[in-house]
This record gives sequence, structure tokens and C-alpha cells, in this order.
Amino acid sequence: MIQAPVKKPLGQPTRGKTASNRLRRVDNFTLLYEPSLLTRTDNLFADSLFVDLGYGFDPRTTLESAERFRRVNPNLKILGVEIDRERVEAALPFADEKTFFRLGGFNLPLQTDETVRLVRAFNVLRQYEEQDFAPAYEQLAEYVLPGGLMIEGTSTPFGQIWSANLARRAENASWKMEALVFSTNFRLGLEAEEFQTILPKNYIHRVVEGEPIHDFFQAWKRSMAETSPAKTFGLKQWFIASAESLAKKGFDVDLHKKWLGRGWLIWYL
Repeated sequence: MIQAPVKKPLGQPTRGKTASNRLRRVDNFTLLYEPSLLTRTDNLFADSLFVDLGYGFDPRTTLESAERFRRVNPNLKILGVEIDRERVEAALPFADEKTFFRLGGFNLPLQTDETVRLVRAFNVLRQYEEQDFAPAYEQLAEYVLPGGLMIEGTSTPFGQIWSANLARRAENASWKMEALVFSTNFRLGLEAEEFQTILPKNYIHRVVEGEPIHDFFQAWKRSMAETSPAKTFGLKQWFIASAESLAKKGFDVDLHKKWLGRGWLIWYL
């Protein structure tokens, strides 16, 4: 493997707080959404990496993902990236021939022969200004293979609810926003407003009249009110009913029970 020149990491340190299994539902969603992305071995995908960007003060999320993803691809190479040198040094004892930890930022610290199939960036951009969102995405697009994916978003401290962008890497080194995903394990109740506080950075300041994300939430709140009798049968049934009502209002949400029954609402963009 050829060592690439060391670059100054682009970005700023995050608070680094994390918790065991905080991103378990993110990983489970990824495995169900596109398992072939983790298993494909054609061309440049043969040795391409899963990158956990901004794993926090210890590498537990990266190591937990390694355990989950290697159930479908035992040879998957995984890279944990942190902008804080001390966090990288603390993670190095957990590295092995398929698991790496490196100092870096949005300019991913890849070796010259490495490629990326999947990036997960959770609870990272939420700590930046909105104006920093597009440059960060543009930088990351340089490293991901065409057809690769980024899941980028925000979760509550223990991962009970989260929301995330799904961005698909296009041929022209840019991203195509594929979907906005909302996830709940139903343990904190069920209110559409709860998701507004953990929207990705490109949406969280735009829940105002005239913006599509505002229209979506207004429609979702109406749908939840209209379907509230379904609460009698449990929060999961209410969640499903509200999604079905959203679809009738013209929003392209996935109504398959494999998503809704597990607490995932996918809005295709």
C-alpha cells in the first residue's frame, strides 16, 4: 500500500460524545437499505472502505459497525477518521489488518490506492454553520466511488431517534440527494416535532414557510392528527398510518412495512 502525503485535516473538532450502540439503528438501516453496497467486489469496490467520519472520543461506534457489517462481508475494510489527534491515538490499539484509525477531516486520509464505498458521518455537521455544509459535501465526494453512498445526519444521545440524508455519489464527482430518513424506536413517544430538532444541517434552519421541509412537517403533523385514533393499537401502527396519510398528500414516502414496521420513514427526494 502506497502512503499518501499527509494533509492538514479540514474541519474542526466536535464534542466527541458517544454511547454504546448509539448508531446501531443507523447500521441496521444501512444493511437493509443496500446490502450489496457492503458486499460488492467488482472493479474498484473490491477493496473499498467503509468510513466512519468523526467517531468521537473513543472508537466504539467504528468497532460496533465493523462487527455488524462484517457479518455480510468478513473482508470489509473499515476506516475510522477523527480530527482530534488524541482520539486517534486512543483508538490505535484497536486497529488491525482490516480496521484503521487515522487523523483526518473532510479531506479523508486515504492511501493512494484506497477507495470508499460508504461514508457515515453522524453528529458531525450539526456542530458546524450552515454555510459549511456544501463545502464539506463537495470535499467528501472526491473520495467516494460512483454509486457509493453517504449517510449523514444527527441522532439523540442514545440513538432512539435520528434523521439523515442519503446522498448518492454521481459520476461527475457530485452528490445526488436520494432521500431523507427519519428513524425512531418508539421509546420516546411519537411526535413529528421531535425530528425537527435533529434534522441534518441543510434542513434544520429551513423549517420556515416557503421551504419544502416546512411543507413536509406541516403535512406530517396534520397526518398524525388525522390518524391519531391508530394510537389505540400502539405507536408503531400510528407511525404507519401517518406515513400512509402523508403519501396520500403527495409525498413520496416508502410505504413498505419492512421500513415503517421498524420505525423508518423514508422520504424520497
